Amino acid sequence: MTDDDDDVVVLNVPVIRQQYHWDCGLACSRMVLRYLHPVTEELFQSACWELKLTESVWTIDLAYLMCHLGVRHRFCTQTLGVDKGFRNQSFYKKHFDTEEDRVNELFLKAASKGVVVNKCSVSIQEIQAHLVQGHVAIVLVNAVVLSCELCSVPVKYCCFLPAGQQCFCRRPDYQGHFIVVCGFNRTTSCIFYNNPAYSDRVCCTSFRNFEEARMSYGTDEDILFVYKES
Repeated sequence: MTDDDDDVVVLNVPVIRQQYHWDCGLACSRMVLRYLHPVTEELFQSACWELKLTESVWTIDLAYLMCHLGVRHRFCTQTLGVDKGFRNQSFYKKHFDTEEDRVNELFLKAASKGVVVNKCSVSIQEIQAHLVQGHVAIVLVNAVVLSCELCSVPVKYCCFLPAGQQCFCRRPDYQGHFIVVCGFNRTTSCIFYNNPAYSDRVCCTSFRNFEEARMSYGTDEDILFVYKES
């Protein structure tokens, strides 16, 4: 729903929880597809199989998925390919060597496959204008930075210890996570989003926190705009 002057937009995007630690992007794709371009679970799984989506899903993979299913989209990013600096980040290290060539090839072939990719930075005003039209977006954020104002218990990156014991766990600098942006309130300066880590809520954060989370080093400012059928 939107109000008359578009200061408040809240789109009714279903919340779908991810099943594993690695499939937040696929869960976000399911949410988006169920909202504006319903496809059967069988068709969705078939598309994932044909595109060979495994336990390492990048934003470019989600763009290919939308294209494969005939959904209008636009993928905006700061880097057309893999930033070699990510090799040293613990989040990327495990899959970096095997994924670098695959992901770079997807970028190279994107135009010929009908996948729309733009090298650009996107303002929060552009995101709001997109939402006003009833469209949605999948955004890559740093989950370590993102903080929901409605969730009472923040995500903890530490082990459980008996009272009184000091913890020496190192909080990660970056934890890549996909969310679906589904609304905003200009009056209170907040963004509404679906977090696939949960299945029972719409989350909310300040414009400032949202911008910090989506622009953290490691995200490449990746955002996948997805459009309703005209």
